[in-house]
Parts: sequence; structure tokens; C-alpha cells
Amino acid sequence: MTTDPKYIFVTGGVSSSLGKGIIAASLAKLLQAQGYRTTIQKLDPYINIDPGTLNPYEHGECYVTDDGAETDLDLGHYERFLNVPTSQANNVTTGRIYQSVIDKERRGEFLGKTVQVIPHITDEIKHRIQILGNSGDYDIIITEIGGTVGDIESLPYIEAVRQLQWDLGEENALVIHLTLVPYLSAAGELKTKPTQHSVKTLMESGVQADILVCRTEHELNESIKIKLARFCNVKKEAVIQSIDASTIYDVPNLMLEEGLDRVVLNKLGLESSRPDLQRWNQFLKRHKNPKSEVTIGLIGKYVELQDSYKSILEAFIHAGAENEVRVNVESIHSEFLSENDVASKLKHLDGVLVAPGFGERGIEGKIDAVRYVRENNIPFLGICLGMQMAVIEFARNILNLKGANSTEMDETTPHPVIDLMESQKTVVDKGGTMRLGAWDCELEDESIVSSIYEDSIIKERHRHRYEFNNHYKEQIEKAGLKATGYNPETGLVEIVELPTNDWFVGVQYHPEYKSTVANPHPLFIAFVEAAHKYKQKK
Repeated sequence: MTTDPKYIFVTGGVSSSLGKGIIAASLAKLLQAQGYRTTIQKLDPYINIDPGTLNPYEHGECYVTDDGAETDLDLGHYERFLNVPTSQANNVTTGRIYQSVIDKERRGEFLGKTVQVIPHITDEIKHRIQILGNSGDYDIIITEIGGTVGDIESLPYIEAVRQLQWDLGEENALVIHLTLVPYLSAAGELKTKPTQHSVKTLMESGVQADILVCRTEHELNESIKIKLARFCNVKKEAVIQSIDASTIYDVPNLMLEEGLDRVVLNKLGLESSRPDLQRWNQFLKRHKNPKSEVTIGLIGKYVELQDSYKSILEAFIHAGAENEVRVNVESIHSEFLSENDVASKLKHLDGVLVAPGFGERGIEGKIDAVRYVRENNIPFLGICLGMQMAVIEFARNILNLKGANSTEMDETTPHPVIDLMESQKTVVDKGGTMRLGAWDCELEDESIVSSIYEDSIIKERHRHRYEFNNHYKEQIEKAGLKATGYNPETGLVEIVELPTNDWFVGVQYHPEYKSTVANPHPLFIAFVEAAHKYKQKK
């Protein structure tokens, strides 16, 4: 093990969405599998304090950590690959950097000096980068820098990397530059010029890439690797091919074949050994060789963008592999779902998940979906807003509480079976003020969830403002919808079940955030198993 932590910086060029997060997570997996305590952090160049107030169409899913940080969805990849929890320290935005510097200036901490991007903003970035390293918990810190080289908003981060390389010394820091080698079908060849220009732009900022990871649709031959090495001033073995893969979970093995981990450890002066990927590859084998398949409907409001429900989709992959079942997820937009067509759109499904979300758009479609699956005994999982829709549907159609709703959708509803949490009623600011992070939940004996978790107390992550209204609890339970999980301190209902159905569970929390390759979430495992049984019974 190391005494001082080593730092790896991952930058991107040519194009966005090349997969810096997956490359960072795959490298971290290889290093972790060799015994190095590894973590990853993401530096995002946008001015929002965090992605918590961003529309999912803008930025995809907002991922929540145990300590209640609303973070970039890449942190989900980090946790799923490494099976190590992340925290607020793993995600930093430009907004957070500037807020901190401005707060210090207001407190007079700069002693009257003129506050500037250099050194004050770059010093704050350097401080944030090293928080995890200074904890003593890690041997290697991988830092992914959002955006692409040449973006105006990324310049302070690149300058901070340049300074840190000098501060830390050559053997303690390196830069991996992820770039694109496009294939021009008209010319019938791969083109290296975009990569050359990207590396040149990086060098103009004073940073020399140590390793090139080249995204490509076609194999890079030796002559292309030599050309890239020569013109980009790196060693030939440091030109790593990252060819398109059938699944992101193939990438660690592809990087191992290319020797990325070996080149990195050699540059950092660390010993390399054969990574132990036995458990990882067992998962991959089950994932790629399912014995059967199920189709599960994902009823959501943001289904046009797959990243909006990234953690849910990945949790289905983990649970599917555990059950040796391929889970085909069929996205269904709740805004275009109605009582008239709900049967035709859902009757072929083996299970239905009603997804999280905010606001009134598409709500009635979700309620119609819940009613259909309840009445037809189709396995159902409701997450956050999905659980609330199950409560509203039950109140309207079983208890005949006309106009029952959530006060989020209708402030004047005569039956607010879902209401704003008491602690939220004085909150004005929107960012970072919801019920966030991991909270205890006590499970009722002899419930579906207690048998799934095989425990009486669990801890799950939350992201919501509205809750089950306990004034209606006795009435709802008497009619058959049971509260089987609740917060032991506040009495907040966390879980509802319908015992008359084979598998009908709604949870106020987000189980998808805690599903990893090494530990698929038990709730998703049980849901996929229930869908499989339902299909066989059909």
C-alpha cells in the first residue's frame, strides 16, 4: 500500500458523452481488484450548486448518496462498479467552488486581497480535490473532470490540475485523456486529427496527457497507435483502445486486455498484479447467458431520456443476472396513458414499476396504471412518487374518497392522503432541502419486505418532500393496504403492501441507489423473481 495517495485525472476531448465516468470506474475497479483502496470524484463545470434542481431532461438522473448529497449520475456508476459508498466530497461543482470562495471573501478571510480565479478559485479546487486524499482512507484518487478540454468553464479545473501535478510530483499524479478516433465511411479509415488537436489544446493549458484512451468503433491498428503516440507525445503502450462494448460491464475486462491498469501503476511507481475479477466475471456470465426473460413496464414521466432512470435500469440488470433472467424494460410515458388504453399497453407485461418524479404532469396516467395492475394482480413496485400514486389510487377506488390526491398536485384536495412533510412546511429554498440521504426503516413482521430483506431494521436513501398522511393510515389499512415499514423516530410510512395480491409493494425511498454488481438490491431481486413467476403462471 502507499503512504501518500496517488492522483489520476481523467479529462475529455473532441466530444462529450464519450464515457469518462465508465472509463474512470473501470480503471478504479481494476486497481481495487489488485488491493488498492480506490475512490473516484467528479468535478462538474456548471454553476448550479448541485444537480438537485435540474430537470432530468437537462442532466439525467440526480443520484443521492448516504450522507444526503444530490450528485451527478456518474457517482452511481462509481458505486455500482466499486461497491463503495460515495459522499458529498465525491462531487464538486463550479457553483459550490464559487459559493465557498465568495463566503470566505464575505467573512474577510482573504485579508482585503483582490479575489481572482488564480489563485483563489484554483486553490479552492485543489483543496476540494485533496479532501478524499487527506482522509487517509484511500491509496488512489481518480478525479473525473466534466466537460471537454477547450470549454471556457473547464479552464480553472485544467489549471488546477496543472498546478497539482507540479505540487505532487511526477510519480504521484498522472493525466488520462479520453478522446475520439472517428471512422469516416466515405474515406474508409479512422482519423487521428481530432485527437491530435484535443491533446494540443490540453498542452496549451500546460497539461501533458500521460495516457490516451481512444474511443472508437473499429480496432486501432499498430500504425495508428504509433502515429498517435508520436504526435501526442506519449509512449505507444500508453495509447489505449476503448472500442464500443455490448455492455458497460465489459469495459473493465477490455481495459485489462489493453493494459490500462499496468501502464497507470507503472507511471505511479506502484506494483501491479493480476486483478481478481472472479466475482465480476461471474456476474457478467449470468448477465450474458440468461435462462429466461421477462418484460417489465417502466411507467415514467421522463422516459425519452434513458439517463433519467439510470439507476433503476442498472438495478434491473443486477437483479436480472442474480435471477439468471433477462429483464426487458419497456418504457411507457405516463402522460400518454389513460383509462381507455391502459389495458392494451400493460396487459402483456410481467411486472410494472411506477417510477419517481415531481409535479402534476402525467400523474393520472400513473394512477390508471396502478389501478390496472392492482385489479389484474400483476407484480407491482412503486418507488417514491410511485408509492404515493398507489396510495392515491387505493384511496380513490377502494375507499371511494373522491378527489383524493397529493397536495403536491392539488393543494385544495378534500382528501390529502399524501401531504407535505411537517418539516418541509417552512422551507423556502428548493436546492438541497428535501428529505435526503439514508434513513432507518423498521419492518413489520411477516410482511413481504421483512422476508425480502431478512432483517427488521433497514437503511435506505430518500429524496422527497411529500409523505403518506398518517391521518388516513387507520382507514387505509382497514381497507387492506398495509403499512409495513416506517421510520422509527417520526412514524413516517416508508412501505405499503397489498397482501391480497401476489406481489404489490410501494416504497417511499429509492432502493435503486444502493444496487451494485457485488450486491444487487434485494427488493429488485424479489420483484424480478415475482415477474418471472407471474410469466410462468400466465
